[in-house]
Amino acid sequence: MLVWLWAHKIKNAGVVDIFWSYNFPVIAIILFLLAPGYHDRKMLICAMVIIAGARLGTHLTTRIIRYLDEEEGRYQQLRKEWAPIAEKKFFFFFQFQAISNVLLAIPFFIICLNTNPVLSSFEYAGFILWFISVTGEAIADRQLAFFKKDPANKGKICQTGLWYYSRHPNYFFEWLMWLSYFVFSLGSPYGYLAIISPAIILYLLVNVTGIPATEEQSLRSKGEAFKAYQASTSVFVPWFKKKV
Repeated sequence: MLVWLWAHKIKNAGVVDIFWSYNFPVIAIILFLLAPGYHDRKMLICAMVIIAGARLGTHLTTRIIRYLDEEEGRYQQLRKEWAPIAEKKFFFFFQFQAISNVLLAIPFFIICLNTNPVLSSFEYAGFILWFISVTGEAIADRQLAFFKKDPANKGKICQTGLWYYSRHPNYFFEWLMWLSYFVFSLGSPYGYLAIISPAIILYLLVNVTGIPATEEQSLRSKGEAFKAYQASTSVFVPWFKKKV
């Protein structure tokens, strides 16, 4: 609610992305301090969540704060579509983001309630998958940031590095990270319930706030050039060059 009040004041709904990312480290810290699970397991999963959330939140803060007086195109479009009650709809949109923070944190609750003093193979596998995904997402974000930083690339489409193979390598690795939390959870009682997190993330990325909104904005800003790019690349998975 406080974030919505600030966004309403500055007319920039994009700031919700910053706080959505930083909320996961907040949840992790609360669980580390209060949950009754095995200390080493809590330390490992909470460190993973804090590192990933802080990295993404800081990346988004750097990008959004730099243009705080210019709302991102995706949110500008929503503001037009939701007029004349855009602010009311943005209020509920922000509350949905808060609810999603809690739902997506279900793996962390499951893991931090586990009192077994022995780490399982699922937990080691989850950590390895997490490391790969966070590294991949950081590389994709860095490659795109460097591309946009060059004035000569204004209006062009990033097709270097991981972006040569996929239109959304950052989203792919983001989903892979949530899959890693599910794998980690399988080492705890009722860990199978954690499948809700990668399932929700996949649905949101593919059908709601991720790929559709991003590609619609790219089509508005880059037109035919982006259509040609769509025809030659995979929408999601980075290791296919041709569209699948």
